[in-house]
Amino acid sequence: MAEPVKKAAAKNLSTNVAYLKQELAVDKSFDLIYLELEYKGVEMALFTVDAFAKDAALTQIQRELNRSKAEPDEVDLVDYWLKSRIPYIELEASTDLEEVIIQILSGQSALLVDGYDNIILMDTREYPVRGPDEPDTEQVIRGSKDGFVETLVFNTGLIRRRVRDRTLRNEYLRIGRRSYTDLCITYVEDIADPALVRHIKKVLKKIDTDGLPMGDKTIEEYIFGQHYNPYPLVRYTERPDVASSHLFEGHVLIIVDGSPSVIITPTTFWHHLQHAEEYRQKPVIGSILRLVRFAAVWTSIFLLPLWFLFADNPDLLPEGLSYIGLNESGQVPLIAQFIIAEAGIEMLRMAAIHTPSALATALGLVAAILIGEVAIEVGLFSHEVVLYLAVAAIGSFATPSYEMSLANRLMRVILLLIAAFFHVPGYMAGTLALIFLLTFIKVYDTPYFWPFIPFNLRGFRDVLLRAPMPLKNRRPRAIHPMDPDK
Repeated sequence: MAEPVKKAAAKNLSTNVAYLKQELAVDKSFDLIYLELEYKGVEMALFTVDAFAKDAALTQIQRELNRSKAEPDEVDLVDYWLKSRIPYIELEASTDLEEVIIQILSGQSALLVDGYDNIILMDTREYPVRGPDEPDTEQVIRGSKDGFVETLVFNTGLIRRRVRDRTLRNEYLRIGRRSYTDLCITYVEDIADPALVRHIKKVLKKIDTDGLPMGDKTIEEYIFGQHYNPYPLVRYTERPDVASSHLFEGHVLIIVDGSPSVIITPTTFWHHLQHAEEYRQKPVIGSILRLVRFAAVWTSIFLLPLWFLFADNPDLLPEGLSYIGLNESGQVPLIAQFIIAEAGIEMLRMAAIHTPSALATALGLVAAILIGEVAIEVGLFSHEVVLYLAVAAIGSFATPSYEMSLANRLMRVILLLIAAFFHVPGYMAGTLALIFLLTFIKVYDTPYFWPFIPFNLRGFRDVLLRAPMPLKNRRPRAIHPMDPDK
């Protein structure tokens, strides 16, 4: 992103104030505060944003300046106040008015002093913020109940609390010509692949756009592209413990101010199928949970197209499994039933998102009892369609990654259509094409389907089963960690 043109500050206070008032449009925006101050005959001015200003801190700063004994003719007031009098930790001085404008709009307070071109910037921000509650989509029975919030500094603190490594790096970037969105690249320097870190920095610095209205999702699209690929190339998490565990494996995090989700990269297909609950239980229980989850995920993709083939071609079923087929076909063609039902579930999902939680249960009951039952009674759906679609929907909801569940749902519909038009050869070709798609996807230099393709026995064991932590002493080779041993 092109840096804003610098504007050198003058030593005349009125010149600087006039420029800032014009650029910030102080007279047009009620939330921008401009205060005229004076110290022993020296005129000063303070600019800040009302919503971000911490009143107690600014009041204490003014009180300390009034108590100062320094004479304006004897000392450099700005230097003296920065080092001795202003009781605040995050202080800096700038002679660039454009940088001062950006910092004011970011929430900092700027103190201008007549006769000095150094402007004091005080980070007195106090963001409106919610508590770090446990995220709704990643809940666990045991374990921490805190989650990321929308404030960048708080999120880095939640990670630092868990990763007290001296090589942990939180590198700051600012993106957006108009939004000047704060970003942080977080990684453990002696574990993460330095080439990946350099690549992420390079791409982020090249982003040239007005702003990041969708926050972390926009960043993903800029870094990895592949816009027509439905599968997620990064993993999102709102849990600090999950993010920290990935740091120890060699992953890189991207934290965007204003977003409670943290980007984890690089990731494989299997990263999206893991859940923190597996590591909060005994290894045997965790392995069973993982296998059940895998079964649910594969069911959500392949069950409906496969059953459609059996229903459409009863001769494919052996004698003992003839009950799997369709007993009553209904008044609507079978493929149309599936498409209508898929669209109905998607509508119900969207309705549930926009429905207040107090009414969500009632909405579910209406959908399950009234709509489903009546649709069967009038002949719109057959009983088997509702049954198998419900099983596939449960598999989608059991997928830990929301983005992965949406991609799998799309693949399910595509396989259904291919099976309807091209029957068994189409289903086989569609399944093979899906495997090829997952095989040829790469997230930077990490194969998406690793360790299945290319095959790695140790990695495949760790994917399939939840290994005991004492035995999980190697980092995934696919993400190229500098230190392969944990």
